[in-house]
Amino acid sequence: MARASNLGATSLRRRVRAEDPMRAFDALPPPLRRWLAEAAMPWSPASCRRLWRRARAQGESVEAILARLDRAQETCLRRALDPHPARNARQALHQQKTPR
Repeated sequence: MARASNLGATSLRRRVRAEDPMRAFDALPPPLRRWLAEAAMPWSPASCRRLWRRARAQGESVEAILARLDRAQETCLRRALDPHPARNARQALHQQKTPR
């Protein structure tokens, strides 16, 4: 008997996950779990864990790492809301070069 799923009629490919996302979330350090639970975007626990470990290995504080995540999220949100990022970047570059 086929297993029921909530995928519906989609042409998107299904992902094969190497680990259970909930178990990965539960294994994160508490400050990172709190940040991820309140994040405006659906970050994966694996990508956050990767960033966390890299930053901790470089000696960054918890506050600095969370600030880095905030900046990354702001950048992603700005990109998602900007319908013409390439054109706007060219305009900004042109405005910088134009003498005032």
